[in-house]
This record gives sequence, structure tokens and C-alpha cells, in this order.
Amino acid sequence: MLFAYALNGAALRRMNVDEPLEGAAWIDLYRPTDVQAARLIGMGVEVPTLSDMEEIEISNRLYREGGMDVMTVVLPGLSLSKTPISGPVSFILTPDRLVTVRHHAPRPFETFPERADKSGIGCANPDQIFLGLVDEIIGRLADLLEGAGKSLDEVSAGVFQSNGAPKRPEKLQAHLEQVGREGDLVGRVRLSLLTIERALSFYTQARGEKNKVTLKALMRDIQALEVHCDFLSQRVGLASDATLGMINLSQNMTVRIVSVVAVLFLPPTLIASVYGMNFKHMPELETSFGYPVALLLMLASAVVTYLFFKWKNWL
Repeated sequence: MLFAYALNGAALRRMNVDEPLEGAAWIDLYRPTDVQAARLIGMGVEVPTLSDMEEIEISNRLYREGGMDVMTVVLPGLSLSKTPISGPVSFILTPDRLVTVRHHAPRPFETFPERADKSGIGCANPDQIFLGLVDEIIGRLADLLEGAGKSLDEVSAGVFQSNGAPKRPEKLQAHLEQVGREGDLVGRVRLSLLTIERALSFYTQARGEKNKVTLKALMRDIQALEVHCDFLSQRVGLASDATLGMINLSQNMTVRIVSVVAVLFLPPTLIASVYGMNFKHMPELETSFGYPVALLLMLASAVVTYLFFKWKNWL
């Protein structure tokens, strides 16, 4: 799909399909077809393929060619099946326009066109559109980290707070799965911040003289979010260890109950085994009160064992 935006005063206006792309200030390619890529090639813009964008070599992600700066970053977004993933996004900055190429759906690409005129950076030229879009992306990453922090707060409340009732294993498992999802999200956000920081460093060296104040502000935001990512990573580890500890305690409680029941029945079982032996001379078997006495002896042995455990605080 191809989305083109033209300048409309201080805002961006989405262009109609029949309008020529030469008047666009920002062209957004989402899973571009060969025909759409050919239209950009006709305008002098080489559209990278998905395999080119996925290369991890710095020379393939950040480079200048023919007066154009190509910067590829990794951003979290949604796949066609609405599954959260992280994928590469390429920013191609030319003197006349910004071209973005993506194969998944990061949220800022949907929200920025309507908010471009409301940001402090503005959108009067391709550089401002690029920096404004980066600012929108950083804001989205901050929102994701805030949501991860709230989710970890809920996990901590569910694991540590107790009303006296034992934790149900299925709830602990749900908490552990939630911690795993938030840990994966924090990791993807951390990777995105790293790639954006590298892209902005490249942009600063290439053409950052006119936007030094904006670039410094964006870099400070990225560094602050990186510190927050590290903090959330520690919280993920703590929540994971606490949840696993609660699961172990729950399992130990079950094993403890089974062990106590087995020990309580051990003396009665011993008594029953003695009188179940087939010896010829067992005087108790010939008495009329032998059976009730054996039953009382087994009951007394179980009660004595129980009281001993209580006295030792093993129950």
C-alpha cells in the first residue's frame, strides 16, 4: 500500500490516488508491491527489499547514496494477523521528501499524520517530518514502557498481596506468562531505542546543523527511556523470581501435606501389619477385646503423632 502526504499549511494532507507523487512531502510504503516500488524508482528513489532491511550490517542500515540518506531502524508493531512483532523500517530522506518503507504496522505511522501540526518540531520540510515522526515513535515507545510498568505492578500485587488464602497454581501461571510477555516487550523497545539512537547519530553527522536543539532533546529522551528499560528489566527479573518462588512454595505445601498424611498413617499401618502376621501363637487374637484394643491403639498412635508434629511446629 502507498500513502502519500502533501503539505497543507502547517499540517499534512493525505493525497488522493490520482494526484502525482511529485507533490508529496512524505511517501509511506506499507508492504510495497512491485508497481509501487517502480513508481518510486522512476522518481529516483531506490526502494530497499525486506531482506535488505533485515541485514544487521551497519553499512546496509545507515548510508548515504546519491544525495539521499537511508536509515533503517527496528520498531515494534503489528503483523497482518495483529500479532505484536518487531520489524525493520527504512527512512529515505531526500532533499524534496521523506520516504518510509515498512512491512508491518507500527502505531506512530497511523497517528503522526493527524498530529504533525501539533508537535513542536513541525512538518514544514522533509527533515522536520522525519524528526517529528521520530518524536512520535519515541512517545509511543514511552507509552509501551508505561504500560509494561503498570502490568508489572498488577503482577506484583497479585503475587505479593495475600488475603490468607493460598495462591492458586493457574493464577500464578497466568502471572508468569504475563511477566514473560512484558519482558519480551521491554526487550523489543530497548532494541528499538538502540537503533533509533544510531540513526539519529548518523543523521546528526550528515545534516544535523540546522536541528541541533531538536536532536539533543530527542537524544535525551532516548537515553532516559533506555534507563527506564533497564529498570523495568530488573523488575521483570524480580517478578519472575517471585512468581517462580510462589509456585515452588505452593508445590512444597502440597508435598508437605502428602508427607504429613503419610506419616500420620505410618504407626497405625505398623500396628495393623503386626496383627496381620500369620503366626500360630498370638495371644491377643484369642481374646474377646483384642480387636477393639487394636483399633484404639491405632487411633491413639495417629493422635500422638499428630500432637507431636504440632508441638514441633511442623504443621
